Amino acid sequence: QQVFAAGDFADPNGTHIVCFNIILAALTRLKETEDWVKDCWMWLYRGAWHEFATHEIEMAVPLSPAEVLRKRNAIFKHQSQKDRPVFPGDDAREFWVRAEDRNRETAVCYDKLGMAEYAAMEAFV
Repeated sequence: QQVFAAGDFADPNGTHIVCFNIILAALTRLKETEDWVKDCWMWLYRGAWHEFATHEIEMAVPLSPAEVLRKRNAIFKHQSQKDRPVFPGDDAREFWVRAEDRNRETAVCYDKLGMAEYAAMEAFV
């Protein structure tokens, strides 16, 4: 069993840490009654601002060009992600552009380490 959650706790509006705490509380409660939770992994991904350092990444999932497009379309389905971010910081790019650039840069890092070349990679800890 796997649960995926945003793990960028420096998120300027605090949404990621609030959601993480809710998921953790739910899993803690479910652990008492649901056997599957005992063998459950929670994987954290970074938000739109930056990626985990390469040495911190525990799972990297390669993305094909078609999967990158599918992820972009999934981002578009979230109302909060459609327009400019409320807290953009120093980066005025839209979320989908940031996500694609971040995933592409992660793939480049792995390629430079001698791994296979991919269009993008999603990283988790």
